[in-house]
Amino acid sequence: MNKAISLALLVGGIILIIYGVSANDSLSGRFTRFFTGSPTDETIWMLLGGIVATIVGAAGVLRGGKSD
Repeated sequence: MNKAISLALLVGGIILIIYGVSANDSLSGRFTRFFTGSPTDETIWMLLGGIVATIVGAAGVLRGGKSD
């Protein structure tokens, strides 16, 4: 995996985490948590996808390898 893809995954993962946290704190997210006791599926998927993308991107950037 080259550094450009790794960096894109890292940045994209961080953005997904930020959107996931934002969705969790939104009005609809609060209503959902109030009635069901758990966050929405969209929030969970954004957070999980962001975490995975960030880990993969960080591993690729830190591992080094071929640069563009």
